[in-house]
Amino acid sequence: MRPQAEIPLFPLGVVLLPETILPLHIFEERYKIMIGECLTEDREFGVVCSESSEIRKIGCTARIERVLKRYEDGRMDIVTRGGRRFVIHHIYDDRPYLQAEVTYFDDAAEEKTAEIDELIREGIDLMAQLDAMTGKREDYAPLLESDHKNVSFWISNGAGFTTHEKQRFLEMTSTSGRIKKSVSSLKKMVNRIQVTREIEKVIGGNGNFRKPGA
Repeated sequence: MRPQAEIPLFPLGVVLLPETILPLHIFEERYKIMIGECLTEDREFGVVCSESSEIRKIGCTARIERVLKRYEDGRMDIVTRGGRRFVIHHIYDDRPYLQAEVTYFDDAAEEKTAEIDELIREGIDLMAQLDAMTGKREDYAPLLESDHKNVSFWISNGAGFTTHEKQRFLEMTSTSGRIKKSVSSLKKMVNRIQVTREIEKVIGGNGNFRKPGA
């Protein structure tokens, strides 16, 4: 299979998922150049997770939605949205920033089922429960009308997921599999927080904690 595109590459310590939002502060000279060119040419760039100098082979393109602020020294605050997933075939370093030959990929086609509809509702409810526990407020109602694939990425982008988990969600090509896995993990998160809070209540209510037999 021949690579379908050559795109600018932005290695970061995060995972970008399709249709999710990623704010960025652009301060390195090479990325000032890259983002400037992307804005001028209306181009996407590739965000790929990089940890311990290792660049993952699978990433996601980012579309620049807004430039929030431009600084006198060329720095920028921008808001990006995840686009298409890609596999890296080759990386070039002959420009100030990295570029990569990539092939795009997507989820396999799946039929909508009542089971997945129910899981999506459960996932959105669990996200709302987590928000209530952490003080965050977000309206998830529009997600009920969204495409299943997009919803699967929104659920998988929760703050409680690790970079490793998000990378795994990014690489999955089964929408239903991603929803099932992320909802299962959300259940564990909610349960863990509830148990922790119950323990804190018990300890806090005892005042002086004594060892048995003391």
